[in-house]
Amino acid sequence: MNGFGYLRPGSVQEAVEACAAHPGARYLAGGTNLVDLMKLGVERPGVLIDVGRLPLDTVEELSDGGLRVGATVRNSDLAADPRVRDRYPVLSQALLAGASGQLRNAATTGGNLLQRTRCPYFQDLDKPCNKREPGSGCGARDGVHRDHAVLGHSAQCIATNPSDMAVALAALGAQVELYGTEGARTVPVADFHRLPGDHPERDTEIRPGELITGVLLPAAVAGVPSAYRKARDRASYAFALASVAVVLRVGDGVVTQVGLAFGGLAHRPWKARHAEHALRGAAATPAAFEGAVDLELAHAEPLRDNAFKVPLAHNLALDVLNRLAPAPAVA
Repeated sequence: MNGFGYLRPGSVQEAVEACAAHPGARYLAGGTNLVDLMKLGVERPGVLIDVGRLPLDTVEELSDGGLRVGATVRNSDLAADPRVRDRYPVLSQALLAGASGQLRNAATTGGNLLQRTRCPYFQDLDKPCNKREPGSGCGARDGVHRDHAVLGHSAQCIATNPSDMAVALAALGAQVELYGTEGARTVPVADFHRLPGDHPERDTEIRPGELITGVLLPAAVAGVPSAYRKARDRASYAFALASVAVVLRVGDGVVTQVGLAFGGLAHRPWKARHAEHALRGAAATPAAFEGAVDLELAHAEPLRDNAFKVPLAHNLALDVLNRLAPAPAVA
């Protein structure tokens, strides 16, 4: 491992100022992804700024009935929080599907959002990767890409986002709180991660030096039926081949509220906006669900070895939608 400096600021403001004073610095909290990448030589920060002890580790009630989740709340604590389990079950389920208990005890909300792809070409310094070294090429495109993207990819990168939590947050319509030298701002989780385009080295819309301070869970979906389902190669804490998060409210047989997002299919959690638009105001029937999901996945562009992901995601989405929809009344 290369040498690096270490700072432990006493406030969010101090952390941001320290990052501005040390270009190339990285924020450190749980370190479950960053430290691994440092060991591999993929990340080589000159300075680590430890934000793990800043007062960002609580889940707070908001006046409108939503919740604010601090950036350093541990994944295990968030999954077990009774308010999350009761009001936002899709989030608790996604977190529990995401990693082992040991990792959840260390990993944080902010760090989960910032984790980088598990593409083996990205993690291997001997392989070409435009995300790690822009202009070097994408080894996965003509190489091993069974686990890679079928939506939103580009000639430069076909990597997928590994987060389960972010998929649930995208379906819920959550917001990411950020603080930097220009002050505070919020970004929808669904827009926080970028598609690769010509700049796959940029994973998110976060500005240089900005720190995630929290996540806002909206009151509008609190208590709405929701669920997460994930398909993976093994049941024991593998990354998703495909996953789906659904938030669905039905009234008088009609879809009155819906949030739908896919994981494992793209460079970011894939907010299924075409499907959502088709379902709002539609009859909550299996046929309507299938038509909406087909409409969304019609945009998929699978590669040589990962076309199976399209029907896999299709079946996962239909299973969750049909399970969440109330059974029709018997005459």
